[in-house]
Amino acid sequence: MSESNPISPHPASALDDVVHHRARLGILTVLGEVRTATFSYLKSLLGLTDGNLGRHIEVLAGDGLVSITKGYENRRPRTWVTITDSGDVALAGEMAVLKQLLNQFEERDLL
Repeated sequence: MSESNPISPHPASALDDVVHHRARLGILTVLGEVRTATFSYLKSLLGLTDGNLGRHIEVLAGDGLVSITKGYENRRPRTWVTITDSGDVALAGEMAVLKQLLNQFEERDLL
């Protein structure tokens, strides 16, 4: 391939390393639907351990994709996780790339 005709990057190269991890994509997908969820709800729904979920939430929060609120509900400590506007944008971007990859995969069967 000549330099005057460079190769376009494969759509998979646009996957976001922070968002694409299975657990983090699961967290963002759930939050994209419900906006805010308790730590225990996410843990139960996604089948993660406390430590695993906590670490993935920290990564997402560190990139500004979720916000964390700690407080009490009926005298019990609770942690709420909320998707941010940046999280919505990142999730939509990841879904667009996945849709593009799926379309390419399905088109290959039509050739």
